[in-house]
Amino acid sequence: MSADTVSRDTAPPAPRSRTHPWILMYHSVADPTDDPYGITVAPERLEQQLRWLERRGLTGVGVGALLRARAEGRGRGLVGLTFDDGYRDFTDRALPLLKRHGCTATLFVLPGRPGGENAWDALGPRKPLLTEDGIRAAADAGMEIGSHGLYHQDLTGTDDDELREETRGSRELLRRITGAAPEGFCYPYGTIDRRAVDAVRDAGYGYGCAIGPGRLAGVHALPRTHISHADRGLRLGTKRALHRLRQLAPGGGR
Repeated sequence: MSADTVSRDTAPPAPRSRTHPWILMYHSVADPTDDPYGITVAPERLEQQLRWLERRGLTGVGVGALLRARAEGRGRGLVGLTFDDGYRDFTDRALPLLKRHGCTATLFVLPGRPGGENAWDALGPRKPLLTEDGIRAAADAGMEIGSHGLYHQDLTGTDDDELREETRGSRELLRRITGAAPEGFCYPYGTIDRRAVDAVRDAGYGYGCAIGPGRLAGVHALPRTHISHADRGLRLGTKRALHRLRQLAPGGGR
């Protein structure tokens, strides 16, 4: 099954189901040896994880495509794939594997730091970020480009002007870089409050990705499952089961 590709400039319609789709959260695809945050997955482990999805009849797609498919009643067999921060290793290592397995993904980038590095991480190695050309190359390869804000700031600690720049400003900058306004926004660090969620919605994004949004969960604060290098068959199966159980809990899909 090939991944569903759609125009990046079209906002996803509201999903039919009130349950949340399963969305996997990746970051860097590289050597995970020096990784105090547990966010780096080796290329060979990523390939194992994609094969695990294949064996269960699942295909990875970008979040915008996933939401549209669900709204049209054809989301069965699809799982969302997201890669945060826009590391340069995405195009070098993740992209070839995604294409090999017929998948697409959403790449959440920082348009305020093109060609920079992960200066927000106090520990661990410095990792280069995609340049503007790299972001365009990922988009041209069929990946959905979303905003991760301008500089990887915790939105709950910003003033009104900063919040507007991180949400609306980053969307306009990505429009200039790629030629299409992004549908999706990803909250840096996964931290959210009502003010941040409202700002993302008001900036024109069709959806937002968090981690564990709690009572704020909804199309502008979608929960995701963190994926690490340690996740193989049993752990992946457990994480999928936990996601399903949360949907069955009272209020779990809201």
